[in-house]
Amino acid sequence: MLKAVLFDDEHIVLKGLMKLIVWSECGVELVATAQNGKTALEAVRQFKPDIVLTDIRMPGIDGLELIRKIREECPNTVCIVFSGYNEYDYVKAAISLGVIDYLEKPITLEKIREAIKKAVDHIYERSEMSELKKQSNQRRIEKITLDLLIKGEAAVSKWVDDIGVDSQSIAAVTVLASSDEQFRFVDDPAYYAIYIRNGEENIIVLFHFDWSSETWKEQLIALSDILVGSGKTYTLLGEASQSYKEALHTFRYGRYLEGHGWVTFDDLGDPNTVQLNRSEKEEVLLFDLRLGNKQEFMGKLDNYLDDFKQRVIGPDVAEIELLKLIFQCMEAAKETGGNPSEIFPQGYMPQKELRDKKTREEAVLWIRQELEKIIDWVVGIRQKSKHVAVEKAILYMEEHYGRDLSQQEVARHVNMNVTYFSLLFKEQMELSYIKYLTKIRMKRAKELLMEGMSIQEISEQVGYYHARHFTEVFKKYIGVTPGQYRMKGNGI
Repeated sequence: MLKAVLFDDEHIVLKGLMKLIVWSECGVELVATAQNGKTALEAVRQFKPDIVLTDIRMPGIDGLELIRKIREECPNTVCIVFSGYNEYDYVKAAISLGVIDYLEKPITLEKIREAIKKAVDHIYERSEMSELKKQSNQRRIEKITLDLLIKGEAAVSKWVDDIGVDSQSIAAVTVLASSDEQFRFVDDPAYYAIYIRNGEENIIVLFHFDWSSETWKEQLIALSDILVGSGKTYTLLGEASQSYKEALHTFRYGRYLEGHGWVTFDDLGDPNTVQLNRSEKEEVLLFDLRLGNKQEFMGKLDNYLDDFKQRVIGPDVAEIELLKLIFQCMEAAKETGGNPSEIFPQGYMPQKELRDKKTREEAVLWIRQELEKIIDWVVGIRQKSKHVAVEKAILYMEEHYGRDLSQQEVARHVNMNVTYFSLLFKEQMELSYIKYLTKIRMKRAKELLMEGMSIQEISEQVGYYHARHFTEVFKKYIGVTPGQYRMKGNGI
């Protein structure tokens, strides 16, 4: 309900209007009255009303001066004035101050009700227009930001001009993909977040003003019910497009590895080894290849090749596209750490064999046979290597959990590509690398808590540089803070 205040130096007028008007029927609540300008201004400052009804002639501060101050301090407040002085100068001054109505005394109840209705209608119309403008502006912001994510450097100048932000004030940009359309960061002066819905994608673009602030990371660390994949953070606006590609890539793999929580692009491995210029269908094929999921891989490969056969392209373009696919699959196969010469002999030249095919049908049949060899080989290697590699990795993690232990380091220790290792580890342990490392650390932390070591010392012992970060992770994993866990263990 809207709030209204009523000011008049005549006590009888105030009492009459207070009693005779059913304010709630007008959609407003009368929250204050006053008989002089000073008290009236105090009431405005205290209640910040939507509607002010005031006489022009009042002691202390007259009605016109009161309205001037209201316009300065509460520009959205609607004012209605009334006076027994029907003088042109007063009317002109009141109108110039933007009052919505000017009533002559004696005021009838019908006129005051009409004036209040007029004010209420004006407020709601203005509110609706404001909301429409806000929605329209939001859609515009989303569109030009999506252009920035897709076009990169080519869209920077337009983004800066349209948003009206000084690009020099933006220290860095991070793009994230979320499984929950409703997820929002807490407002913070250290960053500005723009949320974009693009098809099935829920994208968040964080523009950092203070890169030293960790508040956005703290919110992501605390996530438990949803998945958020983040690209790397870049200092140039034009590189938002790269962070966007990384965020989508991370989200896809994070969905398999984690299911929920925060996954970063660096969690998946050396970013220099990850190609992000593949098509969606190629990316999905490589995903199933790394998983060793032959049935899914062959089904998607057949769909890919069926679409390929329907396209009108020349033989040179067709050859390049099929070669690109087989080379990508060969590179992914190498991630297993096995020796690809077991399936492709030394001097294997797929481009020569492909060029010898006389029809597109022959080329498609050949490429399918070659890729089936690759997936069969990957499945075999996975079965041989996963138990030994993961066991070796776990022993290494249990020895070195007390320091910054990256997934890349552990993958190198077992002689595997980090992306392939992360998928293999999840398949074998049914936990991602990060979650398993946290499990090891939390188990040791509980032991140290019972030994009486300080929380800061425990934090450093189990691989966390900051006690605050350790406490947040411990509470998320165990359900209580380290201090509460110690008290409970000691029977306190």
